[in-house]
Amino acid sequence: MKILVCISHVPDTTAKINFTPDHKEFVSQGVTFIINPYDEIALARAIELTDGGKGTVTVINVGDVSTEPTIRKALAIGATDAIRVNAAPRDSYFVAKQIAAVAKQNSYDFILCGRESSDHNGASVPSMIAELLGFPAVSSAKKLDVDGTNATLEREIEGGKEIVTVSFPFIAGASEGMAEPKIPNMRGIMSARTKPLNIVEAVEVPQLSNIVSYDKPASRSAVKMIPAEEAGKLWEMIREEKKVI
Repeated sequence: MKILVCISHVPDTTAKINFTPDHKEFVSQGVTFIINPYDEIALARAIELTDGGKGTVTVINVGDVSTEPTIRKALAIGATDAIRVNAAPRDSYFVAKQIAAVAKQNSYDFILCGRESSDHNGASVPSMIAELLGFPAVSSAKKLDVDGTNATLEREIEGGKEIVTVSFPFIAGASEGMAEPKIPNMRGIMSARTKPLNIVEAVEVPQLSNIVSYDKPASRSAVKMIPAEEAGKLWEMIREEKKVI
């Protein structure tokens, strides 16, 4: 069984986010980057499924040389080898095209991604890859079991659960519950140094979108305290200031 796992290089979820004065670029200086948490779930499940010599796990990342520590961590966690597409990830379509191009040149049984990345939260790359490759796609999967060349996935829907069965090859976006993220041990960290990390050049992709600017959410307004004996003013404030009623 050959599994391809897509990993994103994202800011730590506790990082302080800032942009350049013209709001055109993210300021990465001083920011710690990690494997996208949802991608870590996908990676953990892939490693579980191939444990004991049942297959191989290849991780793929679209990024420049700065992403290699993140890729090495994925190798330390247990991936067999890695591929870095040497290009800055412009947008979801660009990333999907790069991954699809690599997947077409190799015979993977299925592809796992996180359901979305924690920086852009687009949740579009898995479906785009599936469309480009002509594979079935299952989004936000909370369980994944494999039997031969078939897979059973479970995902939550409004009011219940949905059970989906697909045959290889397919693509799934992993959500919470599919697996517990793994912490690399010393042996894994040492072996990651010698595991293959293949660098491939990006294929040409038309630029279909441009980022005009970034901005932060508006700051929360200060809390207003109302004396208990003047509680009636609350309704007036909600109506006049918040326009709720």
